[in-house]
Amino acid sequence: MSEPFLPFGLPDIGEDEIAEVVDTLRSGWITTGPKARRFELEFAAFLGDPALHCIAVNSATAGLHLALEALGIGPGDEVITTTHTFTATAEVVRYLGADVKLVDIDPATLNIDPREVEAAITARTKAIVPVHYGGLAADMPALLDIARRHGLKVVEDAAHALPTTSAGRLVGTLPSDATVFSFYANKTITTGEGGMLVTRDAALARRAHVMRLHGMSRDAFDRFTASTPSWYYEIVAPGFKYNLTDIAAAIGLHQLKKAHTFAQRRRAIAERFNEAFAALPVLTPPCAPSEDLHAWHLYALRLADGAAIARDRLIERLFELGIGCSVHYVPLHQQPYWRDRYQLTPQMFPHSQRVYERQLSLPIYTRMSDADVERVIRGVEHAVGARS
Repeated sequence: MSEPFLPFGLPDIGEDEIAEVVDTLRSGWITTGPKARRFELEFAAFLGDPALHCIAVNSATAGLHLALEALGIGPGDEVITTTHTFTATAEVVRYLGADVKLVDIDPATLNIDPREVEAAITARTKAIVPVHYGGLAADMPALLDIARRHGLKVVEDAAHALPTTSAGRLVGTLPSDATVFSFYANKTITTGEGGMLVTRDAALARRAHVMRLHGMSRDAFDRFTASTPSWYYEIVAPGFKYNLTDIAAAIGLHQLKKAHTFAQRRRAIAERFNEAFAALPVLTPPCAPSEDLHAWHLYALRLADGAAIARDRLIERLFELGIGCSVHYVPLHQQPYWRDRYQLTPQMFPHSQRVYERQLSLPIYTRMSDADVERVIRGVEHAVGARS
């Protein structure tokens, strides 16, 4: 291998983010404070509706937990989500003592199948958590209609979905109960670790805001910056430690300004991949409808039936060529905890299982040069074209 290793993902951090972090460090206020609040306000403005309640948290996992807790999910309840996701989507349900009902994906979109959702509803079902897989919006009109007819809550896992649109509207502005974005290191924008809970429900926002920081009636920023003595606070609930620091928010402020530019670059890479792989025995990822935006957080390539190489061997060959890749995801029905707790088998999720066995995720990030993109293409062509 003569070329340097090309990692699966790298954050795109510029001088603006660095300067803002330095300014934060020099300010003396490094935990949740003025920059976290500014990030929340600017996120609402980015979504195009300053009336939205945006609550900055230290991970999307935290945001999902807060949203479901605020909606009253608890023991005896069931929450439906997809098996084709990271465990965080489902584990937050178990934090609350409720049960998870996993369903299969639509093989055309790789998103949760609304028909499977409706078939899984029982008297115990209280909420649906759709995942916008890879940056492509789930079928939200169908899911919201199901929720309305059955009296269910909807919390969108939008960890991959900034900026994604559904029926022409940005994810985060749809009529769901809450939407949660991720700013983890490999996401479409990053704060290192972090997330944002977005809701139109003022009561949900109030509850999440209190529970975000130990169930305290007032944030430290409010108590320590008032012009009159304001040391007093009350613990009104046994809350969590889910606040986003100003150091992280400082990065997010400038990442947010670049979100659309970042998305354009990822889209260009995806289009080049689609063009290059058209003649290979592979299935390229589903695209968004012409009127919508795909965030292209992932480029998940599937081997077709005619491919002469197995998925695992393809990954090995790409690594031998110095190209990092991954798998999204080992579905939850394959994971020991979920498999054993709910007696799940691959036969219960045929579409997710087949995708898992034949799919890998290629690098798609803004720091990739055109030469890097062509190198990935050559690597896939070489590996898929060669026999094991």
